[in-house]
Amino acid sequence: MKYKNRVQSKVSNLTDAKNQNLRKKVPCGNIPPALLARMTAEEVASDELKEMNKNLRHEAIREHQMAKTGGTQPDSLTCGKCRKKNCTSTQVQARSAGEPMTTFVDCNECGNQQKFS
Repeated sequence: MKYKNRVQSKVSNLTDAKNQNLRKKVPCGNIPPALLARMTAEEVASDELKEMNKNLRHEAIREHQMAKTGGTQPDSLTCGKCRKKNCTSTQVQARSAGEPMTTFVDCNECGNQQKFS
């Protein structure tokens, strides 16, 4: 099953019109068949897919590392867009521990998000 998945991944990436780098390098001999067989799915992926995976990985790491405190609904905050007071604030330690927490204000009416350092 593992072998079948690897073969399907290689074939899929070789036939993908967005993966021009791989489609050019294999027939020219820049990537020999023995090397292609050992390449991981990440290595044969298109540049667009690699960038998307990189962004998802960074976002997941950032979300995991941020310490969050629960969202509160203070009366003193107003939305900068619709000017209503139906907002929820969340504080996140987005930078180093010596820096102040970042406050995110989400409007429950219009969905506007604001960030205060």
